[in-house]
Amino acid sequence: MGFPILLLLTLAAFAAVWRLARLDRSGAQLLASALLLASAGYACQGSPGQPGSPQAAAERPPLPETAFATLRKDMFGQFDTADRWLSMSERYLGQGDTRQAAGLIRSAIRAHPDNAILWTGYADALVLHGGGMLSPAADLAFRRAVSLAPKHPGPRLFHGIALAQNGRLEEAELRWRQALALSPADAPWRQGLERQIEMVAGARAGGR
Repeated sequence: MGFPILLLLTLAAFAAVWRLARLDRSGAQLLASALLLASAGYACQGSPGQPGSPQAAAERPPLPETAFATLRKDMFGQFDTADRWLSMSERYLGQGDTRQAAGLIRSAIRAHPDNAILWTGYADALVLHGGGMLSPAADLAFRRAVSLAPKHPGPRLFHGIALAQNGRLEEAELRWRQALALSPADAPWRQGLERQIEMVAGARAGGR
């Protein structure tokens, strides 16, 4: 029964936001993608269809690539200490092992406690480990990354994504506007970020 209920909730959320924000076709596609990604994460981590009795451990399904994994090299660069650790962590995520992925980055942070990129990756891994939920630990990790890199858009952008996925649209919009102000005019992520801000602002305005 879990998966049908999850599907109905996803469709209901899409209809509500689409109606309030009056999205065009491209906006509706982006919203649908975000909801499906969140549902896939819950399906992988929450296992709503599993019976209550203990069973043998099954092979973990691979997780969909997050925005952090997609954009981090453009935003933060590569071939440095953080990139090496995060690349290893992403291999665990590719196997669906979120616990090992987060634990690996936590070990890297012990050696490099002032690395904002690692803190951002750690927060992202914690969100995945929580099935898409922004736990207090993940929220704190994002805030730590922001404090370590106050002039970099990356930590704010990814924090905003996690906030939006958890329904905290006002906070997400604030983080994204801060990230946009810090982004270069020719940044490859700028156009997508502007669209996200418009969507969230429209959704908030329609809900008033």
